[in-house]
Amino acid sequence: MILTVTMNPAVDKMYWVEDLKICDVTQEEFLTRATRSTTSAGGKGVNISVFLARFGMESVAMGFVGGHTGHVVVRDLRDEGVTTNFVWTHGETRINVTLLQQGLEHSPNLINEPGQSVLPEEFDRLMRRYKRMLQRAEWVVLGGSLPPGVDDGVYGEMAKMANAAGAKVILSTGGEPLLRALDSQPYIVKPDTREHTELEGKGLKSVDAIIDAGRHVIACGAEIVIISHEVTGDIAITRNEVWEIKASTPTSKFKNLVGADDVFLGGILYKLAKDAPVSEALSFGLAAGLASAKSDEKICRNMDVIEAEMRGVTLAKL
Repeated sequence: MILTVTMNPAVDKMYWVEDLKICDVTQEEFLTRATRSTTSAGGKGVNISVFLARFGMESVAMGFVGGHTGHVVVRDLRDEGVTTNFVWTHGETRINVTLLQQGLEHSPNLINEPGQSVLPEEFDRLMRRYKRMLQRAEWVVLGGSLPPGVDDGVYGEMAKMANAAGAKVILSTGGEPLLRALDSQPYIVKPDTREHTELEGKGLKSVDAIIDAGRHVIACGAEIVIISHEVTGDIAITRNEVWEIKASTPTSKFKNLVGADDVFLGGILYKLAKDAPVSEALSFGLAAGLASAKSDEKICRNMDVIEAEMRGVTLAKL
């Protein structure tokens, strides 16, 4: 069984507009009409669980939810066939807004709320449930930001618990929560570079810098490190090899990048859970992410489309 933990899930609200105007003068109203909008459950682990469920792989989604928007998250996941085991809190699950301008869908504008605060008793309840769930888990995904009230060291603690239970851990977060979890020896590390473009003081702008940072994480105990390099390319570092995964897809083909990076990681997990080679998992993951970015839906559900995308993915050793 695969267990995904999203400490700070969200309701993803996306708006498509023909022209995104910014008001720079004082006036009574300033209106931009959306041509289309969607609402769905979101968050790294949530998106991965949805992707896996769409292709018949069992997962259980955990984390914190609250209020009306929390019910939206749980309902959407259950409608997708995902088993949920969330802890309900006194607050309200956050809403993340994405604005997509026609012709610039490859450059989305994201506004993310900080999330509901978590009380100590709510956190303790989650950790008790997590410990029980580890008895069945083969893989654990720890992903996304942390809500107010949760210590930055929690992912490290949870990764150590998973390792002790015999599960492999995938860690995808950024900043201090990432740094404090590196010595817990997660199997796969994928830093979230949307806000944090450094890893332990090392910039991630060039291929050489990415490889150097990745090797440092490997030295901390990880088996695979995947760091974004371009919109359609990533660098994967293992103990013995370095790969560049790329595709030639023009950005003009993208309809929505929200969740595509999570689907990339979900695709990798989907293949590794089936004992596929790492090289195949990396190619499939990028193809799944690209298929989602080019889809009207946030998360692609068509395996034929993903397999077609794989034909355009190249995997080169560096």
